[in-house]
Amino acid sequence: MTAPTLVACPTCAAPVEWGPQSPSRPFCSERCKLIDLGAWASEEHAIPGNPLEDDLFSDDLPPSRH
Repeated sequence: MTAPTLVACPTCAAPVEWGPQSPSRPFCSERCKLIDLGAWASEEHAIPGNPLEDDLFSDDLPPSRH
């Protein structure tokens, strides 16, 4: 038999067995999954964009009202 694959929970670094017995994988729990979702929603996490594409399409946006 092969050893189970273990990954670290992205939120708390606890070991998580990768398989159907871990329904929240790669997170160790529903709590850690929701903490991560909250970080994305509050923009603590972000995927960097391409500055060239941002410049190309910035004229398509209405002016900011700040």
